[in-house]
Amino acid sequence: MSLAPRLDLRQSQSLVMTPQLQQAIRLLALSNLEVEGFIAEEIEKNPLLESGAAEDDGPTQERDAPLEEFTTPRDEPASADELLMGGDATGEASLDVDFTAESFHHDSVSDQAGGAGMDGALGLTGGSAGGGSEDGPDFDSFADTGLSLADHLLAQAGPVVDGPDMFIAAHLIDQIDECGYLTVPLLEIANRLGVALARVEAVLMTIQTFDPTGVGARDLAECLALQAKEADRYDPCMARLIDNLDLLARGDLARLKRMCGVDDEDMADMIRELRGYDPKPGCRFGGEPAQAVTPDIFVARRKDGWGIEINAATLPRLLVNRSYYVELSGGHQDKASKAWLSDMLASANWLVKALDQRQRTIVKVATEIVKQQEAFFLHGVAHLKPMTLRQVADAIEMHESTVSRVTSNKYMSCARGLYELKYFFTSAIQSSDGGDAVSAQAVKSAIRALIGAEGNKILSDDTLVELLNAKGFDIARRTVAKYREALGIGSSVQRRRAKALEGAG
Repeated sequence: MSLAPRLDLRQSQSLVMTPQLQQAIRLLALSNLEVEGFIAEEIEKNPLLESGAAEDDGPTQERDAPLEEFTTPRDEPASADELLMGGDATGEASLDVDFTAESFHHDSVSDQAGGAGMDGALGLTGGSAGGGSEDGPDFDSFADTGLSLADHLLAQAGPVVDGPDMFIAAHLIDQIDECGYLTVPLLEIANRLGVALARVEAVLMTIQTFDPTGVGARDLAECLALQAKEADRYDPCMARLIDNLDLLARGDLARLKRMCGVDDEDMADMIRELRGYDPKPGCRFGGEPAQAVTPDIFVARRKDGWGIEINAATLPRLLVNRSYYVELSGGHQDKASKAWLSDMLASANWLVKALDQRQRTIVKVATEIVKQQEAFFLHGVAHLKPMTLRQVADAIEMHESTVSRVTSNKYMSCARGLYELKYFFTSAIQSSDGGDAVSAQAVKSAIRALIGAEGNKILSDDTLVELLNAKGFDIARRTVAKYREALGIGSSVQRRRAKALEGAG
């Protein structure tokens, strides 16, 4: 055995994810709004990238060279997997295309000159569909911009609290959540501020007199008690009822009547009074504005089938400024500057190419979803079929992971509403009569319909199983209970108690 040094030559294969490949994979999982933010960051970093106006349909020859100089013709566009696995970012193939040219894919109505834009079920017009352009409605303007709960309480504290107590009041108000409850123990606040607990309690009692009534409570019982005192209904009977809300939740009215010393009529009156109180008084004030979900894909019924379109209104038009590149490359450059400029051009070309392929891939996946779930779009959720990522991936000849990324964080707008793409992928429930399997969403819809129509005859889970079997759903009792809980519907015992309380009230 020789111990002398020597040189060995070995050959091996490995898969290396280039930065461009990682970027293309990341783009697939982003929603249109997230892509818009990503593009804005790239424009700041790359001087050769610029955003064109969405309504600018004029020629771009002054900024960009003709398309034919930079593109290699091919019969079919590259698939997403081909782009991810075989893309080359070092070449100068550019997709900074002229959107009015016939060489760009005109696969939707809004891509054609004079064509009306497709907006699914949103009822918007033209190119403003779902995008919030200058002529389209701004849905954010409908959001509640009223005074926040904290500002409302601080305004009331100013005239009645002063000196060091105002500092304590401001800290307490800051600990009140959006529902109006104080979420931090008073002892912890007293230790944090270095003041006596009795002083903090006194300031809290002052805050609890503010509007809305019940604000500053530490639990539901205290919130209801404050509102009962404000309405001058906080007598000993009401106090015992509020102190035993757990019995009320269980529907133990007989025990409550004995504890409160009232008859059926008085108990019904007290329960009716409690129902008139607000358990979340802070929610009537403006909090964080609700963010509207913007659809990434529009689906609309056409005479000859279905129209599927990317919501281009949320994506800026990205261009590679080749005239600027020519200007920079024509001057005196050192080796480092020349390499940097080449990298910027390759990065810009790759990004435009990846964005275009992203749109093609999303449309391709959405088209297959509509094809396999056509019965849902025509007749509703009861006709939703079980479908997996693998089924779609095999149908469009892509990898399952690619379909998973495409369907993440993306929403489809259709005549039946706005749905996340993941909604259409559900597990299968076998049919009891040996027919085709049905979707779990269809079973949930049937459970909701049965419970909604049960009236005073409460249906147990066993009864639901029998009724579902009669409808052709082969389902176990534990599965019914799981789906019922997922729908936020209580058990038969809880629903029976709720009916009893409604009758008592």
